[in-house]
Amino acid sequence: MNGHAPADDDEWYASARNETRTERLDRNWSSLLQELRVVQTGVQVLTGFLLTLPFQSRFDSLETWEKLIYLTTVVSSIAATAFLVAPVGMHRLLFRRHRLDQLVATAHFCAIVGLLLLGLTLIGVVALIFATVVGPVAAVVFAACVAALLTAFWLVIPLIARKRRIVTGRITGLRPD
Repeated sequence: MNGHAPADDDEWYASARNETRTERLDRNWSSLLQELRVVQTGVQVLTGFLLTLPFQSRFDSLETWEKLIYLTTVVSSIAATAFLVAPVGMHRLLFRRHRLDQLVATAHFCAIVGLLLLGLTLIGVVALIFATVVGPVAAVVFAACVAALLTAFWLVIPLIARKRRIVTGRITGLRPD
């Protein structure tokens, strides 16, 4: 992950979007920041709620396996928060050092890892809720449903869309990223 686009990508963006490599990096950085803003608030609120659970009176009645789900979920949530906020700290340290290409590439990586950890957090939250309210079988079933849903919408569909270009409702073929 060196942050450099292949030369043919530079040519494609120059002709299709009429933008220089630096303009594309600026646009990508702005887009990444907007995506992170959308996700950060939710993951921070979720983390805050998770951190309060051990202080609730009913927490002591959880089985050991439910506490393990909780601990795994809270660690995943804190890690997601760290990855999703990391690009801001990196930006501060790299500001005015002409390293936008490295910043965009690293922030992209952090966003992907942060979303993966957020997905694990959501699966854990669903498992914990269903384990507490209904029981272990429901916890496994609904956690698996959430895992399938997230995999479909956060991975499979975007990967299919990445490979194909849809124009006026029909798939027309491959296109560069």
